[in-house]
Amino acid sequence: MTRATISFMRRGKRVDIEDCDPKTTLLDWLRLEERSTGTKEGCAEGDCGACTVILARERDGKLVYEPVNSCILLLGQADGADVITVEDLAADGKLHSIQNAMVEHHGSQCGFCTPGIVMSLFALSHEGKSKVDRQDVTDALAGNLCRCTGYTPIIKAALQACSDPHPDQFDVKAAETLASFSQLRALEDVFMGNDEQFFAAPAAESSLAFLMQKYPDATLLAGATDVGLWITKGLMPLKRLIWLGRIRSLTTVDETATTISFGAGVTHQIALPYLAAIDPDFGQLTRRFGSRQVRASGTVVGNIANGSPIGDWPPAFIALGASVELRNGFSNRSIPIEDFFIAYKKQNRETGEYIRRVTVSKPGPNDHVRLFKITKRRDEDISSVMGAFRVTVVDGLITQARFAFGGMAGIPKRALAAEAAVVGLAIKDIATWGAGAEGLTEDFAPLSDHRASADYRMRVARNLVIKALAEIAGVPSSSTRISGFREVSHAAE
Repeated sequence: MTRATISFMRRGKRVDIEDCDPKTTLLDWLRLEERSTGTKEGCAEGDCGACTVILARERDGKLVYEPVNSCILLLGQADGADVITVEDLAADGKLHSIQNAMVEHHGSQCGFCTPGIVMSLFALSHEGKSKVDRQDVTDALAGNLCRCTGYTPIIKAALQACSDPHPDQFDVKAAETLASFSQLRALEDVFMGNDEQFFAAPAAESSLAFLMQKYPDATLLAGATDVGLWITKGLMPLKRLIWLGRIRSLTTVDETATTISFGAGVTHQIALPYLAAIDPDFGQLTRRFGSRQVRASGTVVGNIANGSPIGDWPPAFIALGASVELRNGFSNRSIPIEDFFIAYKKQNRETGEYIRRVTVSKPGPNDHVRLFKITKRRDEDISSVMGAFRVTVVDGLITQARFAFGGMAGIPKRALAAEAAVVGLAIKDIATWGAGAEGLTEDFAPLSDHRASADYRMRVARNLVIKALAEIAGVPSSSTRISGFREVSHAAE
């Protein structure tokens, strides 16, 4: 069966949208249709956090509150959720504890950013932590900009309100909210519109395969952290959108002793603990990948599917020898992830085909992994250069090496000459490090653009090779990094 509406909960009532432009954002609907103008538009690209709202969803029988950037999240992506905005926090004429703390600590001046900050802290307060520290707060606020107040009073307010959160009206009504999802949990497909213009949300992969065959030019939508910008910044006239968020088989994480597989709907936030368990650098990369809002919406596979030469996951997964599984109709095929990228904006994907899963191989006992993301700011920034390394060392000798880079070519790419230059050499021989760096000149001829010059990129990439091999050889990361230290003593500071 198919329903022709987008349906979600709003203030305890079900909302059914029967007809709207498929590229309508949640922010535009809130402000222009519902007239809930407390949520603000700042950057319109998911960077400043002024538009932050909460989507509450049922996950494994529990209510999960996730902050999202409503400026780039499409209205259809709210299907099946409870939408919470800053207007909903106060109850019985009293401010929410988060709002009270912001007032007490003078956490607001012009106030434009305040609604988004409050909503991010609201999500943090509902994570169920008995103790919240400064790192938790700064991580929660990484996607919220404030240029008036400064962050000190905001962080003080967060520590007060989130360290020992008291039950609020949302906790009291949690069971009622979960029960309300039953009316939104139907397994029918969603198709709002007509053949010329529609928003579709299939409930099963068979339905997705059918849609992809019938509408091969449709835009696949996972988290909209990229597609949303096509709409708000690129002003692209997207007519046919297919959202993957209702297909449960694409939201699974499957783990074995040697591999981890992420379905096309698995978000960065859900993937974080699995990736961090592979190696500490994967945890650091995931946290720097984007803000909480971006991690809650964007997907691991989406970062691969858009084919960006500066995507973060492709180099990291290439270094680990990952593979992608693609589906076309009712047939599947699997290829090494490095073979998926052919040329700039050209991928090894047939008409009507989509990536359904990426499978990552876990490092072996003799494998050493290093990931380095070079950006102009630490949090929520696009890489100028991304370097990923997996080196196998046996009895002090490098027996295998996989180096992969983003930002050095039109596609994420292995550094085959650099790899060959170090295999067979002693890891602690400094000449080994230089040989690997020199090999990059055969592998890449980077371009200059607004993020970095070609010379800068090559210098940085060469240094990353040396840094990775030096750390693997035993040089402490306190000598090679300014953050993200791998030693326990530093990580605990």
